[in-house]
Amino acid sequence: MNFVALKMLIGDRAKYIGILIGITFASLLITQQSAIFTGIMSRTFATITDLPTPDVWVMDEKVQYIDDIKPLQDTELYRVRGVEGVEWATPLYKGLLKARLSNGNFQSCVVIGVDDATLIGAPIQMVDGRVEDLRQNDAVIVDERSAKGKLARVLPDGSRAPLRIGDSLEINDRRGVVVGICKVSRTFQSQPVVYTTFSRATSFAPRERKLLSFVLAKAKPGVDPLELCTRISAATGLRAHTREDFKWITMQYFLKYTGIPINFGMSVLLGFLVGTIIAGQTFFNFTLDNLKHFGALKAMGATNGRLVRMILLQALLVGALGWGMGVGGAATFGRLTSTTELAFRMPWQLLAISGGVVLIICSLSALICIWKVARLEPAIVFKG
Repeated sequence: MNFVALKMLIGDRAKYIGILIGITFASLLITQQSAIFTGIMSRTFATITDLPTPDVWVMDEKVQYIDDIKPLQDTELYRVRGVEGVEWATPLYKGLLKARLSNGNFQSCVVIGVDDATLIGAPIQMVDGRVEDLRQNDAVIVDERSAKGKLARVLPDGSRAPLRIGDSLEINDRRGVVVGICKVSRTFQSQPVVYTTFSRATSFAPRERKLLSFVLAKAKPGVDPLELCTRISAATGLRAHTREDFKWITMQYFLKYTGIPINFGMSVLLGFLVGTIIAGQTFFNFTLDNLKHFGALKAMGATNGRLVRMILLQALLVGALGWGMGVGGAATFGRLTSTTELAFRMPWQLLAISGGVVLIICSLSALICIWKVARLEPAIVFKG
């Protein structure tokens, strides 16, 4: 019976291809838009992602997300260090400062200042140079993408050359010498990322009474980071979050206060509706054209349960093929745009979700056909 079901499906080439196109388009649109949405959301907490060493982030109690900087007094660092269960605590500066390029133009950069002594918070992946070179005079490390793009040197003929070790740039009228090139996660606004020491970053920044953005802390062995957050908050009156919690809080802010979820949600819903309508209509027409065959099978003794299994097999086959082609198309799109500014991230959870959506589309399409076949009278095969 399974062979008969597959032969019936593939035998009608036009409708078979039509069903495949509908499911493929739905799968492609759902997966692609969801992957772009996931990529954008992952960029919102890119700075946290690039700092895997600390367990706890300590901040002002009014901070809503990673870019909502509300500076702390320098003395807060020592108060955090004095909390029981803290193995170490280091300062972190994060600010958006203007860099003056060689052609006189200005470019806003995310400047991150890490602890002078330990360099905790410095980039993990170095393309060229060493992290330890940050201790040199006026030293900065620039991310690779910006060194080749927004911060590239402008040559006399108008062409652009990537920043290299030894080149310099001005940050808020202060000289910075490039001592390294690193790889970092792209930020939400795709701004260049510049690393330096905390003391140098505060000298780059406009003068303010408070310049400590965050305190990064590590829990002692055997101390639960969540428990440590509670201790720090109770002892200092500041907010303390684990790394993963701070990621989620940052993402929640963008989900709540921006139109990103609605925009991408509409695209995903459109893909679902289009896929359901095309696949359902085509699959239903396919069933109508084959009613006599189903009637003949009933007249030969096939039960409704057997016919239902045949229809489900047909639906699952086109669903699996359509989902595979749609996901493959989305993955190819992501691969081709990987060097652009487009955000695209496709984890396995996203594939599972898109597969579940396609399964729902195929199930809805199959239910319509099952209802028609279940009410079918075998005598239809004898009608002219």
